[in-house]
Amino acid sequence: MNRILKKSPYLLFLLVIPLLAVIYQLLNNRSQKAVDISTSIDQSIPFLSIFIIPYILWYAYMFCYLIYFCFKDTKVYIKTLMLIVIAELICFVIYFFFQTTVPRPTIVSDNFLNNLVQWIYTKDRPYNCFPSIHVLTTFTVMLASLHIKNKHILNTLCIHISGSLIIISTLFVKQHVIFDMIGSMFLVTFLYGISFELLTFRMREKSGTVYVKNK
Repeated sequence: MNRILKKSPYLLFLLVIPLLAVIYQLLNNRSQKAVDISTSIDQSIPFLSIFIIPYILWYAYMFCYLIYFCFKDTKVYIKTLMLIVIAELICFVIYFFFQTTVPRPTIVSDNFLNNLVQWIYTKDRPYNCFPSIHVLTTFTVMLASLHIKNKHILNTLCIHISGSLIIISTLFVKQHVIFDMIGSMFLVTFLYGISFELLTFRMREKSGTVYVKNK
């Protein structure tokens, strides 16, 4: 209990996420000069409304695993949150100068899943697309989880299977295109290498610990 109470104040850092959401919304209304970067591959990907379920579950996925990281390994939690903040700020700069859009399908049939998709469409205009925030945050959590020790195998499977479904859901519900996904994963991988690998190496080096990677 004392351990939980000691780490609980770190959860206040999560308040930065709603602040980032406000900036996102401010940038999500520039319809002029928005560029369509979809490819023929994107056009061949079918619209599957069933994928709106993992797409919406992204909200719970991100917050639940950040809270889990906080209590399991606070250093990993802080690094993960910092990576998300920096990556999203970079995305916002890109949105401001290079706004892209995604062609959305016309939804005809009236059923529960299609209504969910339509609800997302009304809440999130198709302009802040490259890179994808959905993919960016999900892939960050997936990579950061590799540094959480002593995880149950079911937990590991849940992180990566759920994360993968969320990432591909952005394509099947036509919220993003392939370049949006690739751009996000490239950005996260670059920042991850700095925050989780390079800085860790330097910290160990300064502490006098010899760190040698296995070939």
